[in-house]
Amino acid sequence: MSYLYDLWDDLLSLLLPRLCYACGNQLLRNEFLICTECHVLIPKTNYHLEEDNPVARLFWGRCRIEKAAAFSFYNRDSRIRKLIHNLKYKGIEAVGFELGKIYGESLSKSDFLSGIDVIIPVPLHPSKKRSRGFNQSEIISEGISSATGIPVDKESLQRITVTETQTRRSRFERWTNVEGIFSVKDPSCLAGKHILLIDDVITTGSTLESCANELLKAEGVKVSVAALAVAVV
Repeated sequence: MSYLYDLWDDLLSLLLPRLCYACGNQLLRNEFLICTECHVLIPKTNYHLEEDNPVARLFWGRCRIEKAAAFSFYNRDSRIRKLIHNLKYKGIEAVGFELGKIYGESLSKSDFLSGIDVIIPVPLHPSKKRSRGFNQSEIISEGISSATGIPVDKESLQRITVTETQTRRSRFERWTNVEGIFSVKDPSCLAGKHILLIDDVITTGSTLESCANELLKAEGVKVSVAALAVAVV
């Protein structure tokens, strides 16, 4: 039976090649979405192993963040950039879930997740979510949750204002563009919890800062942040 399945899989691969979403090469039989070479060659930051790291420093003096990390480096022609592009703009949701799962497994091997009670994705405005069909940060969060068992809360933090894209904005413009655009639905539901706030890419940290400042208004809340990638300046 296994032989027939493998034969059928090989035939389908000839007719409809399965390609790696990072490099475009054809996937082998036991590979899924991302080829083994890309798994190995995606540069890992390992910031979750360093308390004092470049992502954490982004928030110094701006808001109270317990821990901060990112999975990989987001730069021109990088594999992670191509993967996130396929997620956000081509609607390949499975890529976001798989990357979240991979990162969750990595985080679980350290003490980064120690004390984390809930995962909260950076929300999209409802109109933007309807237009795109999904929230990429939610998909990534679900992948992390599947690897860690930490529940995802998609309701407590809401985006209440539509904003223009952050692309090509200066650091100051990014900060003013997201100031006051988030709201916590019921702060009492988050009281005393340690939240892991998830985004896809960290550039200046302004979006995560705005989210964190709202969450920190709830009594006794702690906030840590993580993303699939951090932009290399």
